[in-house]
Amino acid sequence: MSRKPARWMCTLDERILEHLSEDPWSTPRHMSQAVKLTASRGRVEERCLMLSQVGLVAPIFEDSNMYEITCEGQRYLDGELDVENHPTPSIQPF
Repeated sequence: MSRKPARWMCTLDERILEHLSEDPWSTPRHMSQAVKLTASRGRVEERCLMLSQVGLVAPIFEDSNMYEITCEGQRYLDGELDVENHPTPSIQPF
């Protein structure tokens, strides 16, 4: 199945979700080093916050910068969820 991204999503979002699908949890610092795109820790953190607002990832505990993929995030990766139908996050990209 093909994935159905929202207009606000970027390639980095997919790489983050793919990484979290393989690892049970990760931090933006670790992902900025592990993701196969050049992205700073701050950029990865920004994208994680946006993905968290729409329920595709979640902090593993309140006010944490450690994230895990949600069931919705996995459904998106599997091509079962059209993210365009989700609300747009309030944090806008740079």
